[in-house]
Amino acid sequence: MEVIQTDLPGVVILIPQVFTDHRGWFYESCSRRTLAAHGIDFNIAQINRSCSLQRYTLRGLHFQNHPYAQAKIIRCTAGSILDAAVDLRRDSPAYLQYTMVELSAANRRQLYIPRGFAHGCLTLTDNTEIEYLTDEFYYPEADRTLRFDDPAIGISWETADPILSAKDAAAPFLRDCGCNF
Repeated sequence: MEVIQTDLPGVVILIPQVFTDHRGWFYESCSRRTLAAHGIDFNIAQINRSCSLQRYTLRGLHFQNHPYAQAKIIRCTAGSILDAAVDLRRDSPAYLQYTMVELSAANRRQLYIPRGFAHGCLTLTDNTEIEYLTDEFYYPEADRTLRFDDPAIGISWETADPILSAKDAAAPFLRDCGCNF
């Protein structure tokens, strides 16, 4: 597996080695041993999947507060997404900076996002499926949502009018979201 550092500390792109032959392809999508060799301590607590039926569906920005913060590994298993990670760690030199990576079923790239980051994604195709692994379980009391278009962060999404859930449409700005990192 190739590991590429993004411009945010700890956020990396994971590119699996794909083996192909006349039958199709195979790759190892997640290995604790491989991740550990790259300094990533990740033990899967939960695996989540979502399907977005329409292009320009935006999910996020989501995170869980301490002590239930989650690291995530995100992959797109059908279609294509722009995946964003926002550094919410107040003591980080990259505080409130974001990175965005295109993940698709075709490129097989995955994004590792450590604890202390918000996560969101925008679908670029209809019928997009996303799978993400977390190293902590879901705790509703720790769940937080941050406005996708918060000017304090300034993410440049590919659309100004995304399809949002009611929760994401009503999300507060950073100053009101209760982040405790």
